Amino acid sequence: MSHRTVPDAPPVRLVEGLRIDQPTFHALYEATPPGVRAELINGVVQMPSPVGSAHGRAQLPVFAWLIVYLENTPGVEALDNVTTILGSRSEPQPDALLRILAECGGRGRDEEGYIQGAPELVVEVSKTTRYVDLGPKLEDYERAGVLEYIVRVFEPDEIHWFVSRNGRFEDLEPGPDGISRSRVFPGLWLDQDALLAADFKSVRAVVEQGCATAEHAAFVAKLADARRTT
Repeated sequence: MSHRTVPDAPPVRLVEGLRIDQPTFHALYEATPPGVRAELINGVVQMPSPVGSAHGRAQLPVFAWLIVYLENTPGVEALDNVTTILGSRSEPQPDALLRILAECGGRGRDEEGYIQGAPELVVEVSKTTRYVDLGPKLEDYERAGVLEYIVRVFEPDEIHWFVSRNGRFEDLEPGPDGISRSRVFPGLWLDQDALLAADFKSVRAVVEQGCATAEHAAFVAKLADARRTT
């Protein structure tokens, strides 16, 4: 009697729209070829299109802004495009984030080269991913407990800054002087028009002004005290 050979099932691979949990996603992602970018948003795989020059240029003033704050604020860390594990159904790779170090009282932690837990502040630059960044990804960040979420979008060029209140994101409006001020990171001030225009000098000047305030000095002291007691 002849026996039919049953072919092996093809290996699971990451594809847009695949529904899986975070541990499975992470294992598959680590096995993908270099250069492939994928995220898990509420249990659904998202595979963003290649990053264009406009996106790359728009990221530069964001990094410049965060770096100035980083230079003036021991106890915080800024990261670029790092895998961030938010829970059993979420593993995004935000364009930038700012977090308080665990030894200084921060909630997230760095484990095996990845961020585990919700960063205090996340930034996304959104050109082709507006729907995701202001839709499913916003909901994921809100659900995970991210405290502030900033999205720099194109066409029209604008900035959406959300702050968590009672577990829900609400718009953070600029002050009467047109300057946006973080509720989580004292002294993290932003001239939105300057950032959109890639006016690095003005972006730096405004955040340096914020870092010269008494509120920022008190925050730095609080971080140092937390470090000493851990």
